[in-house]
This record gives sequence, C-alpha cells and structure tokens, in this order.
Amino acid sequence: MLIAVALMSAGMLAWPVITGGGGPGTVTAAGAVQLINREKAVVVDVCEAGEYASGHVAGARHAPLGELEQKLPGLVKNKATPVILVCASGARSGRAVSIARKLGYEQALSLSGGMRSWRDANLPVEKA
Repeated sequence: MLIAVALMSAGMLAWPVITGGGGPGTVTAAGAVQLINREKAVVVDVCEAGEYASGHVAGARHAPLGELEQKLPGLVKNKATPVILVCASGARSGRAVSIARKLGYEQALSLSGGMRSWRDANLPVEKA
C-alpha cells in the first residue's frame, strides 16, 4: 500500500514535466500565441543582451532579469495586460514572474520551456 502511494505521488509530481506544463504561473508556447493574439499580451525577454541578439520571440521587448524591476513599468504601462516572460529555458523567467507580480502585474506568466519550447513549436524567432 505504501509503495502504491509513493508511486502515485511520484507520478503526480512528474506529470507537469512530462506534459510540458510548468504549473501555475506558466504558459505553453501555444497558450502564449493565443494570449498574444486574443488578449494583446506583451512578450518580455529577460535574457542577457547576447542571448537576446542571437534569437528571441518575434516582437518581444528586452529587459534583462537584473534590470527588470526598473524597465518593466516603461515597457508595459497597463498592469492589467498579460505579460509573458521568456528566457532560454524557463528558469530565469520563473523568477521574473515573481518580480513582475511584486510590481503589480497579476497576469505575468513564464513561457514553459523558454525559447527552446518556442523554437520546438516552429514559432517565429527574430535576431537583433
């Protein structure tokens, strides 16, 4: 019985990773496209300048994670607008969601899997 409970718990913890969902505060590449098209979501890339120049979501604005707190209010004036935060893998954008929400952006979301998942979905990428 304990083994069955342990296996079920492990499966429930692994499910978001297996299905590509990162849990609350994240959005898949397909979900991000819907938010951009339907709700005029703003994409903000939190990578460093070199990473941003090598490829970013088409139309994304740039604010490195270390400067996000100062730059985000200038990039997205309406705090009710959905904000999709992107980095290379999704780790930094997860931290960026916390910063954005602290600033009052309640609809801040991290792109699950980062630019890797965006490219895997064959979505448009720009280079600067």
